[in-house]
Amino acid sequence: MEQNRTAFGRMPDGTQVDKLTLRGGTMSCEIITYGGAVRSLMVPDRDGNPVDVVLGFDTLDDYRAQDKYIGALVGRYANRIGGAKFTLNGVEYPLAANNGENALHGGLAGFDKQVWTVEAQTDNSVTLSLTSPDGQEGYPGTLKVRVTYTLGCGALSIDYRAVSDRDTVCNLTNHCYFNLSGHDSGSVESQDIRLNASRYTPIVPGSIPTGEIAPVDGTFMDLRHVQPIGACIDEDFDQLAMAGGWDHNWVIDGWDGKLRPAAWAWSPDTCIVMETFTTMPGVQFYAGNYLDGCPAGKGGAPYGKRCGFCLETQFFPDTPNWPEFPSCVLRAGEEYHSTTIYRFSAPDPRELDLS
Repeated sequence: MEQNRTAFGRMPDGTQVDKLTLRGGTMSCEIITYGGAVRSLMVPDRDGNPVDVVLGFDTLDDYRAQDKYIGALVGRYANRIGGAKFTLNGVEYPLAANNGENALHGGLAGFDKQVWTVEAQTDNSVTLSLTSPDGQEGYPGTLKVRVTYTLGCGALSIDYRAVSDRDTVCNLTNHCYFNLSGHDSGSVESQDIRLNASRYTPIVPGSIPTGEIAPVDGTFMDLRHVQPIGACIDEDFDQLAMAGGWDHNWVIDGWDGKLRPAAWAWSPDTCIVMETFTTMPGVQFYAGNYLDGCPAGKGGAPYGKRCGFCLETQFFPDTPNWPEFPSCVLRAGEEYHSTTIYRFSAPDPRELDLS
């Protein structure tokens, strides 16, 4: 097992960051303990050649320098909380405003910037843990989190569990940037996307929801049929203009807390298909509109605007301030549990349903 765990770097305080290698069938994956980030994910293309389909960096310094949450586990609350505050049980909790006037992805020192502990590791799985103390980044309750990555059956599965000693809010996700043509292949705009969502949550400037759950019918937010990511991303439509392109939460059809299909993506270059399944009610499809300014990626690859896309499974943005949304409240002693699976294949293009 030692060959599956190697040193990746050291934090300024001397804490060692490790790189963990998982292998499952024809796939392999690297996780680093800084932010619990997925550093690489090797998937066979239509010819059986391995393709690294996630963005990542060669050094810990680059991970610490970037501000795009590349590959990381994010929390305590993924996505945005409007006005950097929320009220729970009649008490208002102020948070750090790290995205304009809003709180984003857990704050100034969210879970993406902390070193996780390796609880267990096998050839194809690893369990990471993190304890977030009461009051960290303004959130109530000591939250104990365990995340298990498992590689197998052509898929990367992520299992999230958390328990708090006080009522709190909790919304955990992973922020991988996928590029199914290869992490170093440039823009993803020619890759195809389909979302299993007939509704979405419209936003105002700052990407905070209006509180409405709106139908996608007749709008550019309708991604229920396969289309290239770049097909209408720059259309003159207020929702796209406010976010610089796709960066919205879609409401997964038929959500009932069980594992359901959320999204489908495909590269015509490699023929790699990625299907996303989740137990969560929403998925943030982000097309990497603001990736400019990243350090060089693995092997010196330039990572610029729209060189990767994210499918962040989640509770809806700003849910603590919208009681109409599915609740993100985690009661003291109860367990938060969610699962997301990214499943890969490379079928003959003639066998694909591109409708």
